[in-house]
Amino acid sequence: MADQSQIQSSASKSIRPFRSSEEYLEAMKEDLTDWLNMLYDLDMEAGTFMEVLETGYTLCQHANNLNRLAQDFKEKNPKPAAHMRLPQKDVTFQVKGAVPGSFLARDNVSNFIGWCRQELGIPEVLMFETNDLVLRKGEKSFVLCLLEVARRGARFGMPAPTLIQMEEEIEEEINRGRAGTEKGGYLLGQMPARPARTLCDLRNLDELVREILGFCQCPSQFPMIKVSEGKYQVGDSNTLIFVRVLRSHVMVRVGGGWDTLEHYLDKHDPCRCLSVSSLRKLNTT
Repeated sequence: MADQSQIQSSASKSIRPFRSSEEYLEAMKEDLTDWLNMLYDLDMEAGTFMEVLETGYTLCQHANNLNRLAQDFKEKNPKPAAHMRLPQKDVTFQVKGAVPGSFLARDNVSNFIGWCRQELGIPEVLMFETNDLVLRKGEKSFVLCLLEVARRGARFGMPAPTLIQMEEEIEEEINRGRAGTEKGGYLLGQMPARPARTLCDLRNLDELVREILGFCQCPSQFPMIKVSEGKYQVGDSNTLIFVRVLRSHVMVRVGGGWDTLEHYLDKHDPCRCLSVSSLRKLNTT
């Protein structure tokens, strides 16, 4: 749960003019770093995230752990498992000699990629290539793929990163809203929702959102109306977004992924869009 000092820290970082469009990537890297540190007792930092994982060892270790967890899930839950894609084939990998940049490290990463495609069935739009990790050709592709691996693992009971937990929390809220509109209180075949989890201090979230919106000094500000805790109606439409605090970042649930509130506003607030466009033109001249 975010305390007041975290909220103030987030605000001070968030009100910088037009943060990089890659800030959401840093937020996800921080979350995945903490998650892998917890699972495998690593001493990794977000700044060394790519360097530590490029040997492929931890990735392949995680794949095989997820295989075993999926099989345990199948034994305990045969009916739902019958309708799910379960990974089975273990990944072969090398520990000795798999130093960053080596052939063995590249082979480990390649084997993990093959497992993601063949065993988890991760779509190509969320896949990465060996050089995306080893040569830093595509950090975004790697991070999004690893987050999807974590998302799939959570279905089998694997502890999940905070972002995935927030996704589940939001989905539960959406399902409760849908269920409340049905006669009898629940959708046909739907079990009663689990108790809502609190992963951030929603009481202080609105204050932080107002701080970020307040950066724009235009007479007519971009509309962002609070509907309920952590839920806002934005723009001139009826679009609803869910907002959460992740460490020092204010995150927006967008479609099947996440963005920072600052970057979301850069793309949707006409005033900010013009300012960002002007800055880009200046940088290219």
